[in-house]
Amino acid sequence: MQENYVIWGRNPVIEALVSGQSIEKILIAHDSHAPKKLIDLAKEKNIKIQIAPRQKLEELANNKKTQGVIALLSPVKYVDEIEIFKKTINKKSFFAVLDHITDPQNVGSISRTAEVFGAVGILLPKDRSSPINATVIKSSSGAIFHIKISKTPSIVKSLRVFKEMGGWVYALEKGGKDITKINFNYPMCIILGSEGEGVSKSLKDISDVITTIPMSGNVSSLNVSNAAAICMWEIYKNLGLSTK
Repeated sequence: MQENYVIWGRNPVIEALVSGQSIEKILIAHDSHAPKKLIDLAKEKNIKIQIAPRQKLEELANNKKTQGVIALLSPVKYVDEIEIFKKTINKKSFFAVLDHITDPQNVGSISRTAEVFGAVGILLPKDRSSPINATVIKSSSGAIFHIKISKTPSIVKSLRVFKEMGGWVYALEKGGKDITKINFNYPMCIILGSEGEGVSKSLKDISDVITTIPMSGNVSSLNVSNAAAICMWEIYKNLGLSTK
């Protein structure tokens, strides 16, 4: 399986944008000038544009006739975040928020755990996040195809909307309430922080509750995918999802 699905050429990329394909990002050769229509469409759809050496584009496309433009397509179809919010509310369930987690194996493992424990889906930031690629799919054992996935330019703004709709926001981070002693309110989401930085301050600030996994060993932290599994098991039990 390819790491990404690649299309190349100015018109094919424009058509992919017009038709609403799930595009991870667009690469433009450093010595090329993309059509204004292409640039405008990408900005309108909040799709990242990256300037790169022409050689990189040709390697990714396995073709030298790229016209200086390629697009990396996601193997999954992204949904609007409101779709995740509404389904979470209707099911009185939860979804996971991945706060700039860049390791695709972690994203895949978390997605698998989320699907197993009944999460509606996952919400990702458009920038500084692992793309949904072959590594994610393999790490998730295909579970990524059974949950809803959404990308947002601003997690903070998105979660404010979720809260306005009646949702509760929880963050998994050090220094919070013991997760084994929390009675979760639903509908809800759980924020999982990046591998190195944890949950960002702006997201902690809008969270209703900060929760922590109690630990007694010499190592003071868990890998984010392991922490996610423990956390989602607690949510699964607490929300009574195992009886549905």
